Amino acid sequence: MSGPDEGTFEALRAQLREAAATFAGGPDALEGILLGLVDDVDRAVREPLEIFPVCHHSPASATAMARRLREKQPKVVYLELCEDMAPLLTELRNCRLPVAVQAFATDVDGFPAEWSPLSVVAPITEASAEYQAIAYALDTPGVELVLVDRSSDHVFQWDARGDRTGDRTDPDAPPAEEEAALHGDAIGLGIGDLRPRFTELEEHLLRHGRVRHWSEWWHQYVELPLGDGDHDSYRQVMLLIGSLFRRLAPGDADRVRVDEDRERHMWTRMRQHLAATGIDPEECLYVCGAFHAASRVAEFGVHGTDTFEIPPRSATKWQHGLIPSSHAAIEAQFGLAAGSVSIAATLWAKNVKRARVEPYRLAGQAGAKKTRAGKTAAAAPAVPDLPPADKLTGFLRQPPVLDRLDEAELLGWSVEIVRAARRNGYLASTADAIAVFETSILLAGMRDRARPTPCDFQDAAVTCIEKDTVPGRRDVRRLVEIMMGGDRVGQVGYDALPPLARDVHDRLAPLQLKLQQRGVRRALLDIAAQPELGRCSDVLWMLRYLMPHGAARPIMGERKLGERPIQESWDLALGTHQRALIELGYEGVSIEQVLEQRLRRTAYGAQATAATVLAAVEDATLYLGSRRLADELGTRALEVLSAERSADGAPEVLRRVRRLLAYYRTSEPALPPWVGSFVKTGYAHYCTLLPTAFTDDDATDRQVAAMLGFLFSMESLALSLGCDRTQLELAVAQSHPRDPSRTALLWAAQVQLGILSRADLRARCDELLGNPLAVPAYPRYLSGFVHALEPVPGLTDFVVEAVSNAFGRLPDPVLLPWLPTLITTLRSGGAELAPLLIREAGRIFPGRLAALDEWVPPWRARPQAARPIRRGGGNGGAALLSAHPATCDALAGLLGCEGTWETADTDPAGAALLGRHPDTPAALEVLLARA
Repeated sequence: MSGPDEGTFEALRAQLREAAATFAGGPDALEGILLGLVDDVDRAVREPLEIFPVCHHSPASATAMARRLREKQPKVVYLELCEDMAPLLTELRNCRLPVAVQAFATDVDGFPAEWSPLSVVAPITEASAEYQAIAYALDTPGVELVLVDRSSDHVFQWDARGDRTGDRTDPDAPPAEEEAALHGDAIGLGIGDLRPRFTELEEHLLRHGRVRHWSEWWHQYVELPLGDGDHDSYRQVMLLIGSLFRRLAPGDADRVRVDEDRERHMWTRMRQHLAATGIDPEECLYVCGAFHAASRVAEFGVHGTDTFEIPPRSATKWQHGLIPSSHAAIEAQFGLAAGSVSIAATLWAKNVKRARVEPYRLAGQAGAKKTRAGKTAAAAPAVPDLPPADKLTGFLRQPPVLDRLDEAELLGWSVEIVRAARRNGYLASTADAIAVFETSILLAGMRDRARPTPCDFQDAAVTCIEKDTVPGRRDVRRLVEIMMGGDRVGQVGYDALPPLARDVHDRLAPLQLKLQQRGVRRALLDIAAQPELGRCSDVLWMLRYLMPHGAARPIMGERKLGERPIQESWDLALGTHQRALIELGYEGVSIEQVLEQRLRRTAYGAQATAATVLAAVEDATLYLGSRRLADELGTRALEVLSAERSADGAPEVLRRVRRLLAYYRTSEPALPPWVGSFVKTGYAHYCTLLPTAFTDDDATDRQVAAMLGFLFSMESLALSLGCDRTQLELAVAQSHPRDPSRTALLWAAQVQLGILSRADLRARCDELLGNPLAVPAYPRYLSGFVHALEPVPGLTDFVVEAVSNAFGRLPDPVLLPWLPTLITTLRSGGAELAPLLIREAGRIFPGRLAALDEWVPPWRARPQAARPIRRGGGNGGAALLSAHPATCDALAGLLGCEGTWETADTDPAGAALLGRHPDTPAALEVLLARA
């Protein structure tokens, strides 16, 4: 490549050589850096294809961009933006800015699975140079817009994971506000990220500029001086800044490689387009960040080398769309100071008014002012191309222009902040407004500026108004940010939404709510009176399942298997969560399709368990009503259960199988085939695992109880399907637990199987209470009995008896430490266990306090001796029936029985049967007396 022309900036080079000799004492690296800066600027301004350097979200760049477009009227605009995002730019006219262009991928191919989902966003605001270029190119006939930066796929191919600082939200940072989290975990792409990568340089600039944040320094020392500058001055100064930050960047090899590859990619794409179209480079404009404008790669320029080969994209399928953005989200994404983007928007409006520049706006842009007919498309007078002049020397030598104090503006700010503070609970007055006014001037003077900046005013307001506490939800600093422009939140218009999002809004139209607006909307659904609202209810329940918490929140009503809704009440915030709804559209064309895909992904995932697959079966039945999908997922649950080797998911499996069985038995004529196979397989599976689970230290008592609960509650169905009860008996016989709680569970299982009688169980418990060595472990036996209520609810009366004996006989040092364990056990299984114990205790214990002193527990009362059955010579019962035979004759005729009446001297057969077996009536009499 040819060297720079020594004529244009020769005077500046001479001055820089003298400065280097003065400060460094002779030629050294300083002279090379200073002269290199001038060489970079000279090289860029002499390029035939005009390079327009910008800084993202910079009002000065936007103003200069609008002015230059009207002067030059280029036929082709090359823009530093991902080349695969071009089809979406025409949809910006259907949105209210700010919005972000997004590339999104969930099914990754060629990247590590843990990276999924992949997301890239490029925020766009009206006060940005890129929006001016886009609006000009899309609304001006004969103008072509070409995106030349790497694709979204190459963003992840070239960047090392986790090595992108400043473009991704810090995962360790505190939770951001709702508006600041609109971009989620996406990678942010900004056109012109101008910030020193040399930490010491940034600290030096902030310290000597007497500012706290880089955004404030940029606003004070770059935005304001360049706001009224001409095109050549703006361009050369921005190129100088980009070259300075580039040459003083630390030697991060990976980051430098990515930057240079991006520049090679962009220049390669531009040369390819120039060769394909044959257009003159003088009629084109290249809009890029100032950092990339000062590039030194061999591929730089229209006459650069063509040695760079763009690598192919991966097989990942990318989806593209527009999502809402906000000033706070942009600040959080790129590490800008809070409120800086809002201040930039205010400064943009001032620049447009002061410089009398007609900005470009897309026709039909929501929230934009209408321009006069023909004004935007009118061509500016032709400006002859002149050789580049040296504007840097004059700009660098002139002293900083001190902006005069605008007392009216500052006074208005002071009055407005006091008014806002009073609305938010602060005890502010007119005296505070005067104090803010004077303190702002004082702080600006201490920082060597005549006109207070918004940051100076914010510091003064905090000092004068905010006291010890914040009375409301917002502090004074936030109130100043709102007053300076507030956090503007964008919105994607209906026509720019993906098909899924439009379908959701169409299906919810009967609710007659403005769901695209931000905020919460209350929806009342009287489904009994308006059955057509039932379809809206189905959509809302699916949205609740798919979207973040708060997007669709039920206030009244619930959805359960086998139940039909009558009335429902919802709080809907679809406008606030528009990004989540749009990202659903990347996964499918309808919410039913997305829900089915997610259920399949859950069921067939590597971490799937039988419990999670059964949950997917229940959700498929509950939300989709799909018998086909439920049967497929049920078969998958059977496969997963057969492969499990632990009891970790047994409680959840038991709960969901019981619920599904109850639903199918009441709503279907026959059980689905997979249910029978699941019960049969589960019966054999848990019988096999039971002996190991009793001795496994990793298994909990609740899990072992759930296994027994599955075996006992599903036993009748399993036996009808061909299972053998001997499997369960052998499993129990092979179980030899060592833990007291597991031993109690085993005893309960033996009682259920008839291996152990209640009398023997009671005797074992009495033996434990009578053994001083076993007394400290007795509470653990009780914990096991409490868990045994799940598989053997018939032991409820015995558990009440055992707990009562423990309270009566255990010493306090043993009993009191166990009480928290009892409470936590009942709380964890309170939905099933506590009601059983409470109901049984209410039946056994006296209902009045006065009867408690004389009350004797039933298990301590001596059973009354059975009274002998008196066998009289006559049969009073038979005589009664003989005296009134009509009733018995009618019943006999109804049942089709034939016979004759016996005579009075005949002993009735029933009485003879009771006489031969007196134990049954005696036991019944004792039971009735106890009750």
